[in-house]
Amino acid sequence: MRQETIRRREEILKAALQTFGSKGYNKAPLTEIADQVGMTHTGVLHHFGSKDRLLLEVLAYRDETDVAHLAGKHIPGGVDLFRHLVRTAVLNSQRAGIVQAYAVLSADSVTDDHPAREFFAGRYTTLRAEVRHAFEELCDAKGVTDRSKIEDGATAILAVMDGLQVQWLLAPDEVDLARSTEFAIRAIVAGVIAPQPSALD
Repeated sequence: MRQETIRRREEILKAALQTFGSKGYNKAPLTEIADQVGMTHTGVLHHFGSKDRLLLEVLAYRDETDVAHLAGKHIPGGVDLFRHLVRTAVLNSQRAGIVQAYAVLSADSVTDDHPAREFFAGRYTTLRAEVRHAFEELCDAKGVTDRSKIEDGATAILAVMDGLQVQWLLAPDEVDLARSTEFAIRAIVAGVIAPQPSALD
């Protein structure tokens, strides 16, 4: 692929990410995305084929940019994965547009026949597996034999991160995204690795 084509595709992806994020997938017209990059509706379709295909490319682009600076361009394992998630929250607190796009599109995707449903279902499956594996590695390192909380811990970390993002988008002056995310991840990791009696019991 020529450098000019790569550059134009990235411009479209950035514009689509912002537009889908602010308006949602169904309400965001391709003409608006095309106008932002000085192209026609047909020009955008030339690069991506369809609006559905553009959406999937946008989501993949967002994930790729999140790990572009990491070794092997992949999230780490073990305790470093949990540290990476905290750093991601710090980064997200500085890029509200991308966080908004993710929140809107992931919520949209639960509707029937949404073109991103399979993407998000697969993404959560993969992320839960990555976090489970990180917990397994951490348990190995700490000599922990009771691993009954790993599944719930992996699911809860992802849920807390996404839920905090929504709260932060709605009340950025009241919710400290990075601090609250770190607090939750530390608490969940402790609950998996060294569970203590709860005040709720």
